[in-house]
Parts: sequence; structure tokens; C-alpha cells
Amino acid sequence: MEIRLNGESRFIDKVTNLSVAGLLEMEQVASPEMVAVQLNGEIVDRGTYQNTMIVDRNEVDFLYFMAGG
Repeated sequence: MEIRLNGESRFIDKVTNLSVAGLLEMEQVASPEMVAVQLNGEIVDRGTYQNTMIVDRNEVDFLYFMAGG
């Protein structure tokens, strides 16, 4: 499967059912609770990460929130 992750093409082999939560884990995202996920231009509700599936040609962005001063 090919996806676009944070603007870059990624090929993911040997994965048939990949959820948003699984992608966060696969990408070894530190502090996933601090990351919002946008899938094809829409923010994914954090409560649905386990059930929201990534499919071929999806565009996924990890949005990191930072506090500033």
C-alpha cells in the first residue's frame, strides 16, 4: 500500500489492516497523546484511532501541538 505521510510518499508492505493507532505505533511516534491526526484533510477523533483504517492512497498528517510563549 502507498500512502502520503506528512507530505512524503510511503510504501507499507505486508499490512492488510492498518488503523490510525497502528500507524502511530509503526512510526514510533513519541507521546502519541500529544499528536492530532488528519486523514484526507479531516481531523480524526482520537477516540476512533483504533477503528479508523488507513487504505491505499490516503493522505495522513501528524499534527504536533507545541506551547509557546
